[in-house]
Amino acid sequence: MTLVERGHRLLDFRYLRTRLTVLYLGLFGLALTISAIAVVTAVSSSARGVVREEMRASGAVYDQLWKARSAQLSQGAGVLAQDYGFREAVATNDEATVRSALDNLRARQGVDGALILGTDGYATTTGLALNDDTLDTLYRSLDSGRVEGGVLNIDGQPYQMVAAPVMAPVLIGWVVFAERLDAAQMRMLEGLSAIPLSASVIVAAGSQTEQSQPTTVPTPDGPSMLVVRPLPSLDDQAGAALRLTYPISKAMQPYSALFVWLAVIGVAGLAIMTIGTWALSRGLTRPIAALDDAVQRLQQGDYTEAPVTSVDEIGRLATSFNAMVGDLRDRETRLTQMALQDQETGLPNRVALEQRARNMPEAWVILFGIERFTVVRNAIGYDSMALLLTALAERLSRLAAGSPVSLIGAGALGVIVEATSQSQAVELAARMVEAAQTPIKVGRAKVDIALTAGVAAHNGGDTEVSVVDRAAIAVDQARASRQPAAAFDASAYGDPGDNLSLISDLMAAMKTGGVSLAYQPKYDLRAQAITGVEALMRWTHPRRGFVSPDLFIGMAEETGHIRPLTEWAIRRAIEDHRTMADAGHDLMVSVNISGRLLSDDAFADFALGEVKASGARLCFEITETAVIDHPEVALRIVERFAEAGIPVSLDDYGSGLSSLAYLKQIRADELKIDKAFILGLDESARDALLVKSTIDLAHSLGLKVTAEGVETASALALLSGMGCDLAQGYFIARPMPMTGLLEFLAAPAVSEAEVAA
Repeated sequence: MTLVERGHRLLDFRYLRTRLTVLYLGLFGLALTISAIAVVTAVSSSARGVVREEMRASGAVYDQLWKARSAQLSQGAGVLAQDYGFREAVATNDEATVRSALDNLRARQGVDGALILGTDGYATTTGLALNDDTLDTLYRSLDSGRVEGGVLNIDGQPYQMVAAPVMAPVLIGWVVFAERLDAAQMRMLEGLSAIPLSASVIVAAGSQTEQSQPTTVPTPDGPSMLVVRPLPSLDDQAGAALRLTYPISKAMQPYSALFVWLAVIGVAGLAIMTIGTWALSRGLTRPIAALDDAVQRLQQGDYTEAPVTSVDEIGRLATSFNAMVGDLRDRETRLTQMALQDQETGLPNRVALEQRARNMPEAWVILFGIERFTVVRNAIGYDSMALLLTALAERLSRLAAGSPVSLIGAGALGVIVEATSQSQAVELAARMVEAAQTPIKVGRAKVDIALTAGVAAHNGGDTEVSVVDRAAIAVDQARASRQPAAAFDASAYGDPGDNLSLISDLMAAMKTGGVSLAYQPKYDLRAQAITGVEALMRWTHPRRGFVSPDLFIGMAEETGHIRPLTEWAIRRAIEDHRTMADAGHDLMVSVNISGRLLSDDAFADFALGEVKASGARLCFEITETAVIDHPEVALRIVERFAEAGIPVSLDDYGSGLSSLAYLKQIRADELKIDKAFILGLDESARDALLVKSTIDLAHSLGLKVTAEGVETASALALLSGMGCDLAQGYFIARPMPMTGLLEFLAAPAVSEAEVAA
């Protein structure tokens, strides 16, 4: 795995290793962050407390210094104000003496300026330059007697002013000392503090508000502690205050090394934690990852066992997984064997044959159907039948050059052979059938075997029908043609898949008018007239065109849709009978009834109700064999039809296994001879004899006789001479729709002689 792949995997949260590492690092980082916040908060709080106390103490010290300096200056000014010579000089306006005294005292006191301000407003100054406004402010303050000292703003510079009255003996003025409160003075004051705070004097409106408790305020140097101490002011319009500030960042500077070490320790701890956590999680997840890889391989069908590297829970889980893999491997082997082998005989089954056929696309599949399989199995038993199938498979395998033989369902064995053509494959299959049909000894008895083979090519025929199915169809086709072997005939097989939707299309066509009735006239040989018609169902499919009635009626019987189809035919026949009657033709209408319905009492109730309600002349045609499946019910329903006055006709007589016993029991009115006997009537004396005897038999039983399939004049003449009652066939008329029938019936009637001519 490359470094890039490792990096991607490290950051992929789908992996447990990554989640564990991130979780532990997150918890450690959270604990470290909380600890750092606690340390920084504690240090900051402690530093702020120290600064706060220092500034509070510095403020008190500055107050004492201010008072001490004011007292010192006041004392010096008082000494001068009480000097007799100075008072005399002031009283006599001896300016030179006054100025000399002021200079001398200013030098001794170390002040920046001194002045004598008379009660008349006259001032003598030294070291200062006062304008009139400043003198007026100073005079008003001193004259008011409220203060004897304070701060006065002179040309934008604050000064500490201290005054002493000059009495002679009345007040004649004030001696005033002025000391500049400049940056140098502030630095001197700042040097007295234990912390490097900044001091300044502010003279402005509102600045006299006291703020002795340190507070935090924003400054150009960042957040700073602030203490404001009010000072006396000689200006009524502007207050004075001492402002002490100390940036908090300076208070935290002593701890900067501590914070750096905390950061270094935190980063180092995170790095150590990352490496340790990654190593720990890797050790924990490596067996889990191996187990996950084994599970994924198992999903892909690779039965790989997971390595067992410990005896803990994960190790036990890997051991259990390996045991499960072994069980699954054994189970799949058994399931595969069961899926590809017949359990009774041990022979390969259909799935195995189809898999082998897919791997041999140019091969041919031969399917051998065992004739009378059920009879043989019931005679020798299931166990002996399994032995017989195994012996027969071995025999066929030897005949097929060792190719394995598979058991395909009940009574069918399949084998794959190589052949260059279909004819060669069929010939080989026929030889194998002939060679394999010798008796097989099962136990103490020998069992005769008869086989029929079907051949199909893997790469030929309908792709929707498997090669095995095509071979099975070929077996049926071989049986139908009574051949030992036959190849799959796609044209004969047709397209059964297309017929799957035929019934649903038929039901829809009944509602949309796609299904209709055609009528074939029945000619009365005695009356020499058309006395009845047979209703025949017709269907034209919108895509397939004309669909044979044998196809869709047979499928309707198989799928259980014959009842709605027959009910529709009865209703339509009743309507058409009314139409014919309105046109002046009172004919008997014959409707075919499927043998499947002769055991349905509900259908019988429907038919009887419809005929009774309409009064139509209907005849129900049934086949003789229709009563064989449920004779008691069928004979009872036929009896109900007869009692209701509905004639019953036995259709297709002679085409099946005609039984005189059933013929005697069925209460019928008419017998219809199958066209197979009528088509060769004028050419075969045998057919003529059978027809004549059938007519005589029917007449003796009181039945009318209708001959179907009359297609020649000679056949019609012979039937007339034999005493046949009715004739039906193309020679009389083809089946036609109702409009064509009405036109046919409206044409001039013809006699039998004219028809024969």
